[in-house]
Amino acid sequence: MDTEALAVFSHAVAAGSISAASRRLGLAPAVASRRLAALERELGTRLLQRTTRSISLTPEGEDFMPYARDILEREASALAALTPGDRGAAGLLRVTAPAALGREIIVPMLTALMGANPQLRVELHLTERLVDVVGEGFDVAIRIADLRSSNLVARRIGSVRRIVCASPDYLELRGRPQTLAELGEHDCLTLIGVTHWAFGPSGAERARVSGRFVCDAIDGLHAACRRGLGVAMLASWSAANDLETGRLVELPLDATPYSPPVSALYPTTRMMTPKLRLFLTALGEALRSEGAAAAPSSSAQVDAKLA
Repeated sequence: MDTEALAVFSHAVAAGSISAASRRLGLAPAVASRRLAALERELGTRLLQRTTRSISLTPEGEDFMPYARDILEREASALAALTPGDRGAAGLLRVTAPAALGREIIVPMLTALMGANPQLRVELHLTERLVDVVGEGFDVAIRIADLRSSNLVARRIGSVRRIVCASPDYLELRGRPQTLAELGEHDCLTLIGVTHWAFGPSGAERARVSGRFVCDAIDGLHAACRRGLGVAMLASWSAANDLETGRLVELPLDATPYSPPVSALYPTTRMMTPKLRLFLTALGEALRSEGAAAAPSSSAQVDAKLA
C-alpha cells in the first residue's frame, strides 16, 4: 500500500482539503488527488466525500482512518530507528498548545531548535480548545492541566509556577487581599466556567473566585488585569515583564498557588520520531530556564481533559 497516498488521506482529513494536504506534503494538488484516487481504487471504496469547498469522511473512511494512521506511525518509527542521532530532525511537526505558552515559551524556543535542524518544519496551532489529537492529525498536544486516563500517551515535561497579581490602580481602589478568604471580596478575573482557584502542593486547597469579567483565553485575562479590572492568577513567566516594570504587583497570600503540570500528549506508545523527541527535550529545557520545574521523562495513559 502506498504510504504517500495514506499520508495524503490523513493530512486531507486533518486540514480539511486535499489542496492543503498537498501543501503540507510538498506535492502538486493534482498529484495528491491522483494518489488519493488510486488508494480508493485499491481499497474498492470511497474514503472521502468531496464538494467544491470541503471534504468529509465517508463511513468507510472513518473505519479505515485508524489503520492508515497506524501504518504511517509504524513507518515513521522504523525510519527513526535507522536515522543516526547526529542527523537531527526533519519533516513537518504539527503541534497544538495554549496561546500564552506558545507565545512566551514555545515560539522563542523554536528559534534555536529550527536553526539547528534546517530540515525541520513546524506547524503550531495556538488555541485553548481541547483538540482531537488523532482525528486532527497532530503529532503532539501540549497541555497545562491535571489529566485523566484515556488512550493517549502523556509525557510530563515540566510545571508552571503561578502567581496571583493585580495592577497598582486596582489595589489602590480596592485594597490588597492577604488571605484566600479575602479573594472572595474582590473582582477575580477567571476563564469562563472557572469558579475556584487551586492552591497548595497538590491543588487540594480551593478558593471560590468570581468577578464581573470572564474570558475564554488567558491572554484576555492578562490584559484585563493590566487595565485594573481585577485580580488574576497568571503563569510567572507570563507576568514577569509586568512585575519588573510595575504594571502588575504580586500578591502574597496565606497559601501558594498550585503549580499544574505541563504535559505532552501524543497518540502512540511506539518510539518517538527524532523531531518529536528533540522538540520535547527543548521545551523541557525552556520551561526550566523560565523558572518552572522540568520533569523527568515518563509515560502514562492519560486524557486531554481538564481535571
